[in-house]
Amino acid sequence: MEVSDDDEHVILVCTNTDPIETTETLNEEILVSTTDILTLDLATILGFSTIKVEAHRNRLIEQSEYFCSLLSGSFSESCLGSITINWNVSEFMQILKHMCGGLLDITLDNFLPLYEGALYFGVKMLILKCETWLSEVFSPNGVQSTEIQMEDLIRFWRFGLDHASNFILHLCVDYLARNFMLAKHSKCFRKLPYDLLLSSVKHPHLTVDSEMHLSDALLLWLEHNVENLERPSISEDNCNGILKQVRVGLLPLGFAVGKRNSSYFRELAEESLDSIFRLLNVKHMGSLDTFEYSDLQNLRIRLTEYSKKVNLSDCPQITSAILLLSLIPQSYLMDPMQNKIIEQFFINCRRPIRDQCAFLQKLLENITFNAVQEVDISKCRNLRIQHAVDCFCKSFPSLAKLKAAYLLNIGTANFLRLLEKCPLVCEIDLTVDISPLIPALITVLSSSHAVIPLEKASSIKYKAMETVSFNEFGPLLSNVTKLILEGRTDVDDLVLHNISILCVSLRHLNIKGCISVTDIRISKLISRCRKLNSIVVCDTSFGINSVQALCSTISDGGSFPSLHSRDKHSNSVVSNLETLHMGGCKGICESSLLELMSQTQVLRSLCLRETDLVDQALYNFRGSSLEMLDVSNTKISGPALAYVIRGNPSLKCLKARGCRNLFPGDSCIGKTESSFYSLCEELHAMLGKMRRLEEIEFGWGFSSFSLSALEPALMSLKTINVGLGGMLGEGALRQLPAICPLLETVILHFQVLSDITVTNLVTSLINLQVLALCYCFGDISMSSFKFTMQNLRKLALERVTPWMTNDDLVILTQNCRNLVELSLLGCPHLNSDSLQIISWGWPGLVSIHLEDCGQVTVNGVSALLDCKALEDLLLRHNGPGLQKNFVCYAASKMPLLRKLSLDICDSSDGDFDIPNFADGYFLSTLKIARCKSQKCAFSLPARKRSVHVETLVLVWNSRDLTRTVVKERL
Repeated sequence: MEVSDDDEHVILVCTNTDPIETTETLNEEILVSTTDILTLDLATILGFSTIKVEAHRNRLIEQSEYFCSLLSGSFSESCLGSITINWNVSEFMQILKHMCGGLLDITLDNFLPLYEGALYFGVKMLILKCETWLSEVFSPNGVQSTEIQMEDLIRFWRFGLDHASNFILHLCVDYLARNFMLAKHSKCFRKLPYDLLLSSVKHPHLTVDSEMHLSDALLLWLEHNVENLERPSISEDNCNGILKQVRVGLLPLGFAVGKRNSSYFRELAEESLDSIFRLLNVKHMGSLDTFEYSDLQNLRIRLTEYSKKVNLSDCPQITSAILLLSLIPQSYLMDPMQNKIIEQFFINCRRPIRDQCAFLQKLLENITFNAVQEVDISKCRNLRIQHAVDCFCKSFPSLAKLKAAYLLNIGTANFLRLLEKCPLVCEIDLTVDISPLIPALITVLSSSHAVIPLEKASSIKYKAMETVSFNEFGPLLSNVTKLILEGRTDVDDLVLHNISILCVSLRHLNIKGCISVTDIRISKLISRCRKLNSIVVCDTSFGINSVQALCSTISDGGSFPSLHSRDKHSNSVVSNLETLHMGGCKGICESSLLELMSQTQVLRSLCLRETDLVDQALYNFRGSSLEMLDVSNTKISGPALAYVIRGNPSLKCLKARGCRNLFPGDSCIGKTESSFYSLCEELHAMLGKMRRLEEIEFGWGFSSFSLSALEPALMSLKTINVGLGGMLGEGALRQLPAICPLLETVILHFQVLSDITVTNLVTSLINLQVLALCYCFGDISMSSFKFTMQNLRKLALERVTPWMTNDDLVILTQNCRNLVELSLLGCPHLNSDSLQIISWGWPGLVSIHLEDCGQVTVNGVSALLDCKALEDLLLRHNGPGLQKNFVCYAASKMPLLRKLSLDICDSSDGDFDIPNFADGYFLSTLKIARCKSQKCAFSLPARKRSVHVETLVLVWNSRDLTRTVVKERL
């Protein structure tokens, strides 16, 4: 039908290919006006097969470039009274509704159809509305800010490519760059298009916690895409190109070493190690100017305005210069004039610390990263703590969590300075290795201390502050609620006194292994820090005074009431505790434990191992929320343990190794199955009702009958540890994978094993990460280990593989490629070539224990030093090939080595040199055992065997070196 030029209306004819079926409207036609579009329910209109809309011609021309060209141009349609619309009806109705002034709700689901329609019909206002909405959704601070799923991001990216929309492409890249840490955990991360991933990795807003996280993500993507890349132009070189974006000089040492066998990362791993050791060999921070300019660019830690975490753990190459280099603006590196500031800092690094700090304060003015809340500098041995604290205070004003584990150069003064300068810090972790010199476990033959020489104290400039009164730090109270000082022998009564004054809001305290603090001082801290709900004091002097402090009422101002004043229990410190770990504390008497257990009400985690725990104490237990209970090596019985289990149905972890009274009779020898089961029936019955057990440890009396009774409770079990006195039997061990299919850790001591048993374990448990077979009996061979165990991370074979040869070791390296901890004991057929096999097969090992392994060290251990990320090394009775200077040599070649255990009989010179405190190594514990030869009376002809005499133990901390000779073999 033709119309005159001045006709105001035009009919838009839409064919509905997918009508909403109803009996009234199916296959019918409807004529509506644009007013109807605004007022009627669109679902009603969409129920018709043909929809005709009467619209104002001028309105269409004004709102849409498509209709403007069609209705006012030279097209034949401009003279027609009706126009056919070839578009999805539902989407077109939404677009038409917007053109007519109606409200439009845009969501992630309908954005792309609306935006595509707006582009096609040229509806500028809708295009603007869509782009504004999308910008807000993708914005980190927008009012509509939301978490974009990876599936949606991929859809948006592909739409942007198909429609050449740089606007959408830029938003996608920026969003992925800013949210990379969140994206890498998505199941769809591996489906990301190559161009999107590469663009985000190159983006200046790329935000990752560390270079290791970036590398892991890229390797994951490559593993799932390199063989299925659709475009031939994306070759292996391109894949290597994306990995080239990683700043390899900032990778953790252990990660870089561990990737030397990676097919994709091998070259970058070598490049990373070269860069790391170049940095480690720099004698002065100022010598960084010997690096090329491009190197300095790649040594900048990734920090953006969106960074929330900074993870530098396991990076011994990180120095104050590198940290500062990362904090200053990028423009300083691009501007030749500003670049002189960096050179000036390198020069200042050779000057006294006081001058350095003054310069640092000036340089960091107005340079802040307000989003950073968490920093991890664990094992950053070359990072000067004074500089680090100043940088954190200036540049990370919102810092709330600091992890600085395994750093001996953090003294008390550094800690107090941090609390003074960073008032928002609420969680601090200063963990170090626990000293083996636990008083309750050793017999000291002699002991001495060596204090840091004064001329060497410059690395701890604030040393003098460690002995000053807390009042010099000012009256401000810290906001610290969680403090971990585990293993720190430099924490004494004075330190704990200052902490109790400063950290009155403390809720979680961990001083496990802090052997220098007294029971009195711990009790005073408890009395002052009344908000405590978690306390870990294992292997300390925690005793009767501390128990009294826990049991005293909060409102009594610290005075200790009688242990039998039960009317105040609901208001005591212990009544509010959720975690109480006091394993190994020998200063707690039975009566104290009785009172303590009677006041526990909300405990979730309780450790009482190696204490004088008796049944009555457990019967006094009042809590019903326990999730973890450790009563290992105590005198408790099965009925008493059953009583606690009955009242705590949420129990997930139960450790009861070494409890001789747990299962009456210790074993089933001489008893029938029915009689033995009746003795253990109550405990078995209670355990069998558990539905959330994830970890169990048992020893004496634990048997196949026990496993059978517990079977209903073990479907979710992840860890099982069977110790001395337990005997599962081959039948039960064969059934273990079926009973506990989710097992990740299997530790077996003194069990009878066979090839069928071990094969079934390693092939059926697909989640197995830890396997320890220690002093087990039976006939197992290498055929048990000829299976791929890619998830296995820790392997201990102690006195179970005397047949192992180098060929067997090669097979083991091929089947267990991802090991980080290896322990071999009693493998006499191994020789010096074994070390090369170990270092080539597992370059990323962090722990190696080799004892009684033939002649492994008879020609030295130079091959083993290729495992440059080692943190724990034990070499004993493997052949007298270790040089006298081995300790210093190993510590210098392995920057992260903290624990070293040797035996004098392996020294080629009959002795070892001991490093001084100030030698700059990372060692915290050195143990040197001494043996003597003794004739064995039970062998014919008579042979000599090594008998332990004593152990020399050296322990370093931030203040001194303790040299102790103990009777025990440590």
